[in-house]
Amino acid sequence: MRRIDVIGIGIGVFAAGGLLYLVFAFAGLDGRSAGSWSQVVLVAGLLGGTATYLSRALGKKMTYYQQLEDYENAVLQKRLEEMSPEEIAQLQAEVEAERQAKATQEEAREGVGR
Repeated sequence: MRRIDVIGIGIGVFAAGGLLYLVFAFAGLDGRSAGSWSQVVLVAGLLGGTATYLSRALGKKMTYYQQLEDYENAVLQKRLEEMSPEEIAQLQAEVEAERQAKATQEEAREGVGR
């Protein structure tokens, strides 16, 4: 986000607070009540925005993580395309051997845990 975007958002929030105050005042609330209720709405919006940001950040659903995953997948795909059929067969054999070893370890753990 650019600096000008942050400044624009700040001005927008400031203007929204003033507009909320005017709406509440027009609705019949006195100055203090209108100010208090406009602050309540703005703070609720701030907390809601922070909560959605945290949920996206903790869930790794942000643009950076998606770009990183796409890049890693593209690199792996390119490496796979560059491999010869013999190398692919060797890689598949290694993966299968690791799967079998992992399955054997899990069976051993389950046997010990009983």
